[in-house]
This record gives sequence, structure tokens and C-alpha cells, in this order.
Amino acid sequence: MASYEVVPLRAFADNYIWTIRDAGHAVVVDPGDAQPVLDYLAREKLKLVAILNTHHHADHVGGNAALLTHAAVPVYGPRDERIPEVTVRLADGQHFVLPHFNIEMETLEIPGHTRSHIAFHGDGMLFCGDTLFAAGCGRLFEGTPRQMYDSLIRLSRLADATRVYCGHEYTLANIRFARAAEPDNLRLAELETAVQLLRARDQPTLPSTIGQEKATNPFLRVTEPAIVHSASARAAKKLSDPVSVLAEIRHWKNNF
Repeated sequence: MASYEVVPLRAFADNYIWTIRDAGHAVVVDPGDAQPVLDYLAREKLKLVAILNTHHHADHVGGNAALLTHAAVPVYGPRDERIPEVTVRLADGQHFVLPHFNIEMETLEIPGHTRSHIAFHGDGMLFCGDTLFAAGCGRLFEGTPRQMYDSLIRLSRLADATRVYCGHEYTLANIRFARAAEPDNLRLAELETAVQLLRARDQPTLPSTIGQEKATNPFLRVTEPAIVHSASARAAKKLSDPVSVLAEIRHWKNNF
């Protein structure tokens, strides 16, 4: 396996285009905009060898076509006709090897944010698009609370040390909501301090880890008494199952 690092390229207001690279080659994940990628490849003298797409939203796939005019590379993505550039359409549980890097990746179907959302998991990394965020989760544009709950539970079962590369720099805003939902969580207070320092230096707060998310993310903590209490108070009735709790706090977060 080639030695590599994962570099975030910024796009739009708060997107990250995750770039797996070594001295001469690169794979990009969710290139919503081609220009930051093309600039980086030229500056670093890198050859693009593959594109990974987690879901169909334009801020994650909008740069595909322009990148393919630069380099004819495979595009790995979900079985969704709304991403016409995908050349390798993946279903749940399928494995593939990243060109050049020889990293085996597993495909995980994680609907909720969109109906066909997938994640890429391999070599201690999780590229999860907009399903799981640091201290948050994606809006339910096409999926149901049950689907999002099942997807998040699935991701939470990965090893605690798994590095979580999500699609946006939402961490600080997510923490503010998480503290409203679970005000006595000391790990959240510690995380907020660390994240504030990073953002003051204009540094990314990602990757997170699965272990950190299990300790701080309210959407992974929907069976915790404090989260259940907060959700029930918002709903003005006792909520007894985790899917209802998730649905209530997602609605709360939408208007937070």
C-alpha cells in the first residue's frame, strides 16, 4: 500500500473536498467544484487517478464533469441516475480497491440525507458525505427518521478510532446545538473549547472519530436520558423510542 495523507480542499462557503494523495497521485472525494482541485493538482504536480461521490447534491458532484475533461478516471458512486458521471455504481457491501493507492474500500449504504447516500470505509477512514457530521447529522431531504437512525447506528458500530471525514465545516454550530440538547455533557464543553481554538486559527475541525461522535453527537446519543428529556420537552410529550427522539431533535436543529 502506498504511503499517503488526506488533505482538505475548501470549496464554496464550508465544503471540504477530501483529497487522498501521495507524492504524485490523488483521489478526490465529493468534488463539488473542480477549480480548487485543478489548482491543487497543478500546484502539487499530482495526477488525478479517481473520484469518489457519496451522494448526488451539486455541492458534492458539481465538479465531476470538468475534472473528467482534465483526466479520464473512474468515478465511484451510488446507484443513482442523478450522477451521470459515475462509472462504477456501488451497492451496499461492495468492495473495491482505490487505483494506485491499493486501499480496499467498503461501500456502506447510509440513506437519510438522500435516498441513495453511500459512505466509503477503509484503512481506518470513513468518508460519509452529509449523513454524519462532527456533533451532528444531515437534514432529512429524501429519507426518513428511521433511515437516518439506522444509518447512524451502523456508522457508530465502526471502530472508535475510525477517522470521520464529513462534507462540511459545521462543527462549531453543531456543538452549540448539542450543548442545548445535552447541557451537562462535559466532553462537549471540552470539545467546544478545542474547536473554537481551531476555528480562530482558520483550521479545519475534521476529521473527527467515531469514538468522539459517540461521546458528543446528540444524534448518536438518542437513548441517553438527557437527550430523551430534551426531546420530550420540545415535543411536549414523553418520547419513548430513539427514532422519535431523533426526529424531534432533527426538527429542533432545523430551526435552531
